Amino acid sequence: MHCKTNSDYSMKEQQVQITAAVVRETTKDFSVENVTLSEPAAHEVVVQISGVGICHTDLAVQAGHLPFPLPGVLGHEGSGTVVSVGTDVTKVKIGDKVGLTFNSCGKCAQCSKNEPAYCHEFMPLNLGGVRPDGSSTLSVGDTTLGSNFFGQSSFASHAIANERNIVKVPDDAPLELIGPLGCGIQTGAGAILNSLDCEPGSTLLILGGGSVGLAAVMAAAARGVATIIVVEPHESRRQLALDLGATHGVDPSEGVLSELVRAIVPQGVDYALDTTAIVPVLEQAILSLGHRGTLGTVGVPSDPEAAVSLNLIQSTVTGMTVTGIVEGDSNPDVFIPELLDLHRAGKFPFDKIITVRPFTEINEAVAAQHNGDVVKVVLVHN
Repeated sequence: MHCKTNSDYSMKEQQVQITAAVVRETTKDFSVENVTLSEPAAHEVVVQISGVGICHTDLAVQAGHLPFPLPGVLGHEGSGTVVSVGTDVTKVKIGDKVGLTFNSCGKCAQCSKNEPAYCHEFMPLNLGGVRPDGSSTLSVGDTTLGSNFFGQSSFASHAIANERNIVKVPDDAPLELIGPLGCGIQTGAGAILNSLDCEPGSTLLILGGGSVGLAAVMAAAARGVATIIVVEPHESRRQLALDLGATHGVDPSEGVLSELVRAIVPQGVDYALDTTAIVPVLEQAILSLGHRGTLGTVGVPSDPEAAVSLNLIQSTVTGMTVTGIVEGDSNPDVFIPELLDLHRAGKFPFDKIITVRPFTEINEAVAAQHNGDVVKVVLVHN
């Protein structure tokens, strides 16, 4: 045995029984089961999960739109307390409060530039379902489970994470709620503050009022963006966007989207952020851009072959930019503490978009989020 433990979490025969929500087949409900968690490797930690957000990416795997070995355990917006550390871990200690985020190799050209969201090994490290050495952290009996989802698989009472994808947070942080800062909220806020780097006084179009879009609203308001237009079919989400700092809420059913936007900003917007990955919506977003405008895309399409056509004359004459965005171009060790500082100052009230549900109600929570009844569910353990 080569891990250090505290009295609240003891390893027996290098394994421990935990509770996890297992996906056994695509399109099927989550099954809450007892599963076996292995001990942490040298650079890994075990985190007792306080809360875990439900993200669109989890549901994309469940629906079969993204590859991941099944049966397996998803979840990648976890937060909690460190209860065990591998022998070579120096970043945190037992008892530290942490948020979990995406994994990265720390060695490639992009990681060396402090751009871990574009790690050359992003796909295998986050969607491969195993550790880099091919082993799994989870099993049921003799069946190995897909694990290590985004370096954590935190739809569980405990999760093994790599030292690189944990972020220590202050003791006064709202521990149960901060998991979504590791992905969805980080993506929306980072798109505005890092990727697009919207200037104060600029104009911004946000397509979609889910958790990513509303995180973008809060970040834009904190940055001082003058005009923040949110396009969202659900009236309740449009109202929430206005409460969080948007200047306009647009119902896309009321007309041609680009015309609705240009009725507000005739010259076109400086920036647009698409969270929908719906091709006709993206095409309208392009038509909504002003000269030297920039469109950022963060959505995961249901069709992996989805593509958007670009008018070459329009793109040349206007000097537009279209850019893909992963995880808000963030370095989580730097950006998540910045978001918590903004929250502490009352400038980033991300808790207002979160609904808390018991972990055992994961399937009901997924349905509520899918139906638009809630924006972001965080599952908590009793």
